[in-house]
Amino acid sequence: MRAASLVLAAMAAAAPASGQPLQPYTVEGDAIPAPLTGRPGDPARGQALMADRHRSLCSLCHPGPFAPPHQQGSLAPDLRGIGARLSEGQLRLRLVDMKRLVPGSIMPSYYRADGFERVASAWQGKPVLTAEEIEDLIAYLATLKD
Repeated sequence: MRAASLVLAAMAAAAPASGQPLQPYTVEGDAIPAPLTGRPGDPARGQALMADRHRSLCSLCHPGPFAPPHQQGSLAPDLRGIGARLSEGQLRLRLVDMKRLVPGSIMPSYYRADGFERVASAWQGKPVLTAEEIEDLIAYLATLKD
């Protein structure tokens, strides 16, 4: 099975985010500088979400200092030290819509609800993660300095 198919199959198993309208945001260069919620996220909630293979899906593709090592993917970059390599704004754009930076990326656009084909009815018009969940993940990833 192709990597993109694995990610899509995993996304189908996760519950869609609430049907709340998407928060507006501004992209500046390779970043979204301002939090989607107007405030920083909670790193502890972000860490729990990162470990939830059915909700965030991060560890399906990325290795890092989370989840049991035998359950981590090897399709995407290691997230160890990501907080030292990328700013919170850069992390935010990558989570919101990585395809804006790398159109052929297999990373899901976690905070986008349009422009997709063949979307299950439960997912139509809904992002994978809420704005708060995105901010929680960013707050956790920003702590990964080593």
